Amino acid sequence: MANSTGTFSAGLNRAARAVEGLIERAIRSDAPPMLKAYRGYAVPGGLVIQGRVVSAVRRAAPEADQSKWVNFKQMVSLFLTSEVRGVPVVAAGVEGRSDAEGYIQMKVPRAPDHAGWVHIEAEIAGSDDAPKPMPVLVPQAEARYGVVSDIDDTMLHTGAFSLPRNLWNTFTGNALTREVYPDAVKLMARLSEGGRNPVYYVSSSPWNLFAFLEGIFDRAGLVQGPMFLRDLGVSDKGLIGASHGDHKGAAIDRILAANPELQIWLLGDTGQKDAIVYRDAVARNPGRIGGVVLREATGTLPEAARAAVTDIEAAGVPCAVVADFDAVPETVLPAPLDTQG
Repeated sequence: MANSTGTFSAGLNRAARAVEGLIERAIRSDAPPMLKAYRGYAVPGGLVIQGRVVSAVRRAAPEADQSKWVNFKQMVSLFLTSEVRGVPVVAAGVEGRSDAEGYIQMKVPRAPDHAGWVHIEAEIAGSDDAPKPMPVLVPQAEARYGVVSDIDDTMLHTGAFSLPRNLWNTFTGNALTREVYPDAVKLMARLSEGGRNPVYYVSSSPWNLFAFLEGIFDRAGLVQGPMFLRDLGVSDKGLIGASHGDHKGAAIDRILAANPELQIWLLGDTGQKDAIVYRDAVARNPGRIGGVVLREATGTLPEAARAAVTDIEAAGVPCAVVADFDAVPETVLPAPLDTQG
Protein backbone atom coordinates (compact mmCIF):
# COMPACT_ATOMS: atom_id res chain seq x y z
CA MET A 1 0.00 0.00 0.00
CA ALA A 2 2.84 2.42 0.84
CA ASN A 3 4.40 1.76 -2.58
CA SER A 4 1.07 2.39 -4.33
CA THR A 5 0.57 5.64 -2.42
CA GLY A 6 4.10 6.78 -3.26
CA THR A 7 3.66 5.87 -6.92
CA PHE A 8 0.34 7.72 -7.08
CA SER A 9 1.85 10.84 -5.43
CA ALA A 10 4.81 10.77 -7.79
CA GLY A 11 2.49 10.44 -10.77
CA LEU A 12 0.29 13.28 -9.53
CA ASN A 13 3.36 15.47 -9.07
CA ARG A 14 4.60 14.69 -12.59
CA ALA A 15 1.16 15.59 -13.95
CA ALA A 16 1.14 18.85 -11.98
CA ARG A 17 4.60 19.74 -13.28
CA ALA A 18 3.51 18.97 -16.84
CA VAL A 19 0.43 21.20 -16.51
CA GLU A 20 2.50 24.00 -14.97
CA GLY A 21 5.01 23.67 -17.82
CA LEU A 22 2.25 23.90 -20.44
CA ILE A 23 0.81 27.02 -18.80
CA GLU A 24 4.24 28.66 -18.54
CA ARG A 25 5.00 27.95 -22.20
CA ALA A 26 1.61 29.29 -23.22
CA ILE A 27 2.05 32.59 -21.41
CA ARG A 28 5.80 33.02 -21.77
CA SER A 29 6.69 36.43 -23.08
CA ASP A 30 9.71 37.61 -25.05
CA ALA A 31 9.53 40.84 -23.08
CA PRO A 32 12.44 41.48 -20.71
CA PRO A 33 11.93 40.53 -17.07
CA MET A 34 10.22 43.08 -14.85
CA LEU A 35 10.33 43.55 -11.09
CA LYS A 36 7.09 43.60 -9.07
CA ALA A 37 7.25 45.22 -5.63
CA TYR A 38 5.72 43.74 -2.50
CA ARG A 39 5.72 45.41 0.92
CA GLY A 40 8.84 44.71 2.96
CA TYR A 41 9.65 45.03 6.63
CA ALA A 42 12.44 46.11 8.95
CA VAL A 43 14.66 43.79 11.00
CA PRO A 44 17.37 44.68 13.53
CA GLY A 45 20.18 46.26 11.55
CA GLY A 46 18.50 46.15 8.15
CA LEU A 47 15.51 46.26 5.83
CA VAL A 48 14.00 43.30 4.01
CA ILE A 49 12.69 44.11 0.54
CA GLN A 50 10.32 41.68 -1.13
CA GLY A 51 9.28 41.32 -4.74
CA ARG A 52 9.02 39.03 -7.73
CA VAL A 53 10.61 38.90 -11.18
CA VAL A 54 8.18 38.05 -13.98
CA SER A 55 8.03 38.40 -17.74
CA ALA A 56 4.27 38.51 -18.14
CA VAL A 57 1.61 40.21 -16.06
CA ARG A 58 -2.08 40.14 -16.93
CA ARG A 59 -4.28 42.54 -15.05
CA ALA A 60 -7.46 44.40 -15.92
CA ALA A 61 -9.19 47.15 -14.00
CA PRO A 62 -12.41 45.72 -12.47
CA GLU A 63 -15.84 47.29 -12.62
CA ALA A 64 -18.29 46.93 -9.75
CA ASP A 65 -21.15 45.68 -11.97
CA GLN A 66 -19.21 43.28 -14.17
CA SER A 67 -20.39 39.67 -14.34
CA LYS A 68 -19.08 36.82 -12.21
CA TRP A 69 -17.71 35.24 -15.39
CA VAL A 70 -15.60 38.32 -16.10
CA ASN A 71 -14.50 38.33 -12.46
CA PHE A 72 -13.54 34.66 -12.78
CA LYS A 73 -11.45 35.27 -15.90
CA GLN A 74 -9.67 38.22 -14.30
CA MET A 75 -8.94 36.24 -11.13
CA VAL A 76 -7.55 33.30 -13.11
CA SER A 77 -5.31 35.72 -15.00
CA LEU A 78 -3.62 36.68 -11.72
CA PHE A 79 -2.24 33.14 -11.57
CA LEU A 80 -1.05 33.17 -15.19
CA THR A 81 2.33 34.74 -14.54
CA SER A 82 5.62 33.78 -16.12
CA GLU A 83 8.19 33.85 -13.31
CA VAL A 84 11.87 34.21 -14.10
CA ARG A 85 14.51 32.55 -11.95
CA GLY A 86 18.14 33.53 -11.44
CA VAL A 87 17.68 37.21 -12.32
CA PRO A 88 20.14 39.53 -10.51
CA VAL A 89 18.45 42.36 -8.59
CA VAL A 90 20.43 45.25 -7.07
CA ALA A 91 19.27 47.49 -4.22
CA ALA A 92 21.27 49.78 -1.91
CA GLY A 93 24.53 48.19 -3.03
CA VAL A 94 23.32 44.65 -2.34
CA GLU A 95 22.71 42.05 -5.07
CA GLY A 96 20.31 39.12 -4.87
CA ARG A 97 18.83 36.66 -7.35
CA SER A 98 15.27 35.57 -7.96
CA ASP A 99 14.48 32.02 -6.85
CA ALA A 100 12.78 29.19 -8.75
CA GLU A 101 9.39 30.91 -8.53
CA GLY A 102 10.77 34.37 -9.33
CA TYR A 103 10.65 35.66 -5.74
CA ILE A 104 13.27 38.05 -4.45
CA GLN A 105 13.93 38.75 -0.78
CA MET A 106 16.97 40.81 0.16
CA LYS A 107 18.29 42.38 3.32
CA VAL A 108 19.70 45.85 2.69
CA PRO A 109 21.24 48.47 5.05
CA ARG A 110 18.98 50.53 7.27
CA ALA A 111 19.60 54.26 7.84
CA PRO A 112 19.24 55.78 11.32
CA ASP A 113 16.50 58.15 10.12
CA HIS A 114 14.35 55.46 8.53
CA ALA A 115 10.88 55.43 10.11
CA GLY A 116 7.40 54.67 8.85
CA TRP A 117 7.09 53.74 5.19
CA VAL A 118 10.37 54.14 3.31
CA HIS A 119 11.09 53.26 -0.32
CA ILE A 120 14.29 51.53 -1.42
CA GLU A 121 15.06 51.68 -5.13
CA ALA A 122 15.77 48.30 -6.70
CA GLU A 123 16.47 47.32 -10.27
CA ILE A 124 17.27 44.32 -12.37
CA ALA A 125 21.01 44.43 -13.05
CA GLY A 126 21.70 45.69 -16.56
CA SER A 127 18.07 46.69 -17.19
CA ASP A 128 17.16 49.93 -18.93
CA ASP A 129 14.00 50.24 -16.84
CA ALA A 130 13.77 52.91 -14.16
CA PRO A 131 14.47 51.63 -10.63
CA LYS A 132 11.43 50.24 -8.83
CA PRO A 133 10.63 51.80 -5.41
CA MET A 134 10.23 48.93 -2.94
CA PRO A 135 8.09 49.94 0.09
CA VAL A 136 9.35 48.87 3.51
CA LEU A 137 7.67 49.45 6.88
CA VAL A 138 10.04 50.62 9.63
CA PRO A 139 8.40 50.81 13.09
CA GLN A 140 8.39 54.23 14.68
CA ALA A 141 10.73 54.75 17.65
CA GLU A 142 7.59 55.52 19.68
CA ALA A 143 5.88 52.21 18.80
CA ARG A 144 4.27 50.61 21.87
CA TYR A 145 3.44 47.18 20.36
CA GLY A 146 2.81 45.44 17.05
CA VAL A 147 -0.23 43.75 15.48
CA VAL A 148 -0.33 40.58 13.37
CA SER A 149 -3.63 39.79 11.65
CA ASP A 150 -5.00 37.01 9.52
CA ILE A 151 -6.86 38.15 6.40
CA ASP A 152 -9.61 35.72 5.31
CA ASP A 153 -12.68 35.97 7.55
CA THR A 154 -10.75 38.21 9.93
CA MET A 155 -10.34 41.36 7.84
CA LEU A 156 -12.04 40.21 4.62
CA HIS A 157 -15.31 38.28 4.33
CA THR A 158 -14.32 35.10 2.50
CA GLY A 159 -15.82 31.91 3.94
CA ALA A 160 -12.35 30.35 4.11
CA PHE A 161 -13.66 27.76 6.60
CA SER A 162 -15.70 26.29 3.72
CA LEU A 163 -13.52 25.41 0.72
CA PRO A 164 -16.33 25.61 -1.89
CA ARG A 165 -17.50 28.95 -0.49
CA ASN A 166 -13.94 30.26 -0.29
CA LEU A 167 -13.22 29.36 -3.92
CA TRP A 168 -16.55 30.81 -5.09
CA ASN A 169 -16.04 34.12 -3.26
CA THR A 170 -12.40 34.37 -4.35
CA PHE A 171 -12.89 33.66 -8.05
CA THR A 172 -16.24 35.38 -8.67
CA GLY A 173 -15.61 38.63 -6.82
CA ASN A 174 -13.34 41.53 -7.66
CA ALA A 175 -11.51 44.29 -5.81
CA LEU A 176 -14.59 46.54 -5.98
CA THR A 177 -17.10 44.00 -4.70
CA ARG A 178 -15.21 42.14 -1.96
CA GLU A 179 -16.16 43.19 1.57
CA VAL A 180 -13.76 44.25 4.30
CA TYR A 181 -15.48 44.13 7.69
CA PRO A 182 -16.13 47.70 8.91
CA ASP A 183 -15.38 46.64 12.48
CA ALA A 184 -11.98 45.37 11.31
CA VAL A 185 -11.16 48.75 9.76
CA LYS A 186 -12.13 50.45 13.01
CA LEU A 187 -10.16 48.08 15.27
CA MET A 188 -7.00 48.22 13.15
CA ALA A 189 -7.14 52.04 13.12
CA ARG A 190 -7.44 52.00 16.91
CA LEU A 191 -4.53 49.56 17.29
CA SER A 192 -2.18 51.26 14.83
CA GLU A 193 -2.64 54.66 16.52
CA GLY A 194 -2.10 56.63 13.34
CA GLY A 195 0.90 54.58 12.26
CA ARG A 196 2.68 54.61 15.60
CA ASN A 197 2.40 50.81 15.93
CA PRO A 198 3.35 48.48 13.06
CA VAL A 199 0.70 46.22 11.52
CA TYR A 200 1.41 43.00 9.60
CA TYR A 201 -0.90 40.68 7.68
CA VAL A 202 -0.38 36.91 7.50
CA SER A 203 -2.39 34.71 5.14
CA SER A 204 -2.26 31.36 3.39
CA SER A 205 -3.34 33.10 0.18
CA PRO A 206 -0.70 32.96 -2.59
CA TRP A 207 1.48 35.92 -3.54
CA ASN A 208 -0.39 36.08 -6.87
CA LEU A 209 -3.21 37.80 -4.93
CA PHE A 210 -1.01 40.50 -3.41
CA ALA A 211 -2.07 43.36 -5.72
CA PHE A 212 -5.69 42.17 -5.52
CA LEU A 213 -5.66 42.26 -1.70
CA GLU A 214 -3.73 45.53 -1.65
CA GLY A 215 -6.42 47.14 -3.80
CA ILE A 216 -9.23 45.86 -1.58
CA PHE A 217 -7.50 47.05 1.61
CA ASP A 218 -6.70 50.48 0.19
CA ARG A 219 -10.26 50.98 -1.06
CA ALA A 220 -11.65 50.07 2.37
CA GLY A 221 -9.22 52.35 4.21
CA LEU A 222 -7.67 49.45 6.11
CA VAL A 223 -4.31 50.20 7.74
CA GLN A 224 -1.45 49.27 5.42
CA GLY A 225 1.12 46.71 6.45
CA PRO A 226 3.56 44.16 5.02
CA MET A 227 1.89 40.95 3.89
CA PHE A 228 3.27 37.49 4.52
CA LEU A 229 1.59 35.37 1.86
CA ARG A 230 2.40 31.87 0.64
CA ASP A 231 4.66 30.65 -2.14
CA LEU A 232 2.92 28.13 -4.37
CA GLY A 233 4.41 26.13 -7.20
CA VAL A 234 5.51 22.69 -8.33
CA SER A 235 9.04 21.29 -8.01
CA ASP A 236 10.71 17.92 -8.50
CA LYS A 237 9.93 17.14 -4.85
CA GLY A 238 6.28 18.17 -4.91
CA LEU A 239 4.15 21.22 -4.28
CA ILE A 240 6.12 24.24 -3.07
CA GLY A 241 4.52 25.95 -0.10
CA ALA A 242 4.22 25.28 3.61
CA SER A 243 0.95 24.09 5.12
CA HIS A 244 -1.53 26.63 6.50
CA GLY A 245 -0.32 26.25 10.10
CA ASP A 246 3.38 25.99 9.29
CA HIS A 247 3.29 29.07 7.07
CA LYS A 248 1.44 31.24 9.58
CA GLY A 249 3.50 30.05 12.53
CA ALA A 250 6.77 30.72 10.72
CA ALA A 251 5.57 34.17 9.64
CA ILE A 252 4.63 35.09 13.22
CA ASP A 253 8.06 33.99 14.42
CA ARG A 254 9.73 36.13 11.73
CA ILE A 255 7.70 39.17 12.76
CA LEU A 256 8.53 38.65 16.43
CA ALA A 257 12.23 38.32 15.59
CA ALA A 258 12.00 41.50 13.51
CA ASN A 259 10.54 43.38 16.50
CA PRO A 260 12.41 42.01 19.55
CA GLU A 261 11.39 44.91 21.80
CA LEU A 262 7.66 44.86 21.04
CA GLN A 263 4.84 42.70 22.31
CA ILE A 264 2.51 41.51 19.56
CA TRP A 265 -1.29 41.24 19.49
CA LEU A 266 -2.69 38.47 17.27
CA LEU A 267 -5.98 38.75 15.35
CA GLY A 268 -7.63 35.82 13.58
CA ASP A 269 -10.83 33.82 13.27
CA THR A 270 -12.29 30.49 14.37
CA GLY A 271 -13.00 29.20 10.86
CA GLN A 272 -9.60 27.64 10.19
CA LYS A 273 -6.78 26.85 12.63
CA ASP A 274 -5.84 30.32 13.86
CA ALA A 275 -6.55 29.46 17.51
CA ILE A 276 -4.20 26.47 17.33
CA VAL A 277 -1.51 28.40 15.44
CA TYR A 278 -1.71 31.26 17.95
CA ARG A 279 -1.62 28.89 20.94
CA ASP A 280 1.58 27.36 19.57
CA ALA A 281 3.05 30.83 18.96
CA VAL A 282 2.31 31.75 22.58
CA ALA A 283 4.06 28.59 23.76
CA ARG A 284 7.12 29.21 21.57
CA ASN A 285 7.42 32.86 22.53
CA PRO A 286 6.67 33.30 26.24
CA GLY A 287 5.98 36.90 27.21
CA ARG A 288 5.88 38.15 23.62
CA ILE A 289 2.15 37.87 22.85
CA GLY A 290 0.08 40.59 24.51
CA GLY A 291 -3.37 39.30 23.57
CA VAL A 292 -5.38 37.25 21.06
CA VAL A 293 -8.65 38.23 19.36
CA LEU A 294 -10.63 35.71 17.26
CA ARG A 295 -13.63 36.48 15.09
CA GLU A 296 -16.32 33.80 15.51
CA ALA A 297 -16.59 32.90 11.83
CA THR A 298 -18.63 29.69 11.94
CA GLY A 299 -21.23 30.42 14.63
CA THR A 300 -20.01 27.51 16.74
CA LEU A 301 -16.55 27.34 18.26
CA PRO A 302 -14.92 24.05 17.17
CA GLU A 303 -13.71 21.84 20.00
CA ALA A 304 -10.05 22.11 18.95
CA ALA A 305 -10.32 25.92 18.87
CA ARG A 306 -12.03 25.95 22.28
CA ALA A 307 -9.21 23.88 23.78
CA ALA A 308 -6.61 26.18 22.18
CA VAL A 309 -8.30 29.27 23.66
CA THR A 310 -8.20 27.63 27.09
CA ASP A 311 -4.47 26.96 26.65
CA ILE A 312 -3.81 30.54 25.58
CA GLU A 313 -5.55 31.92 28.63
CA ALA A 314 -3.80 29.38 30.88
CA ALA A 315 -0.48 30.79 29.60
CA GLY A 316 -1.52 34.20 30.96
CA VAL A 317 -2.44 35.73 27.58
CA PRO A 318 -5.92 37.35 27.43
CA CYS A 319 -8.06 35.97 24.60
CA ALA A 320 -11.47 37.02 23.24
CA VAL A 321 -13.75 35.18 20.82
CA VAL A 322 -16.33 37.62 19.42
CA ALA A 323 -18.75 37.83 16.51
CA ASP A 324 -17.96 41.53 16.05
CA PHE A 325 -14.67 43.28 16.78
CA ASP A 326 -16.62 46.18 18.30
CA ALA A 327 -17.36 43.79 21.18
CA VAL A 328 -13.71 43.02 22.05
CA PRO A 329 -13.23 43.66 25.79
CA GLU A 330 -10.76 46.42 26.57
CA THR A 331 -9.00 44.00 28.93
CA VAL A 332 -7.84 41.98 25.91
CA LEU A 333 -6.54 44.98 23.96
CA PRO A 334 -3.53 47.18 24.75
CA ALA A 335 -4.38 50.18 26.90
CA PRO A 336 -5.27 53.26 24.82
CA LEU A 337 -2.47 55.78 24.41
CA ASP A 338 -4.31 58.50 26.34
CA THR A 339 -4.27 56.34 29.49
CA GLN A 340 -0.48 56.05 29.50
CA GLY A 341 1.34 58.10 32.10
